[in-house]
Amino acid sequence: MTNQADSVPLPERTLLDLIERSLDDDKAVDPVTIDLAGKTAFADAMIVASGTSQRHIAAMADKLLERLKAAGYRGVAAEGGGDADWVLIDTGDVIVHLFKPETRDFYNLEKLWTAPVREPVEPQRALG
Repeated sequence: MTNQADSVPLPERTLLDLIERSLDDDKAVDPVTIDLAGKTAFADAMIVASGTSQRHIAAMADKLLERLKAAGYRGVAAEGGGDADWVLIDTGDVIVHLFKPETRDFYNLEKLWTAPVREPVEPQRALG
């Protein structure tokens, strides 16, 4: 089925599946999907993966952007690419980070976003 420019994008779970399949097809290294529900309002999920080189990262990003466009997504933003050690693709509901391994280790987004969310503590009022 061919999607037209005014078509409705795929539901989030299908979007997530499309991204995960694309990265798998392009041999992404150690992809991790992080559920962001309840942690932030800017996205529902984040995928972090590595590439073996800058060229591999750029190729994965280019193919993912092509597949998203073919599926009817418009306005997908990408930053980085070319000589970048990190490419970010923002689909709105899912954020994709593609890193060189050493850059991924430095930023360690998986640890940052999977750390438990602490509940705010009410300040105790002075007893008087």
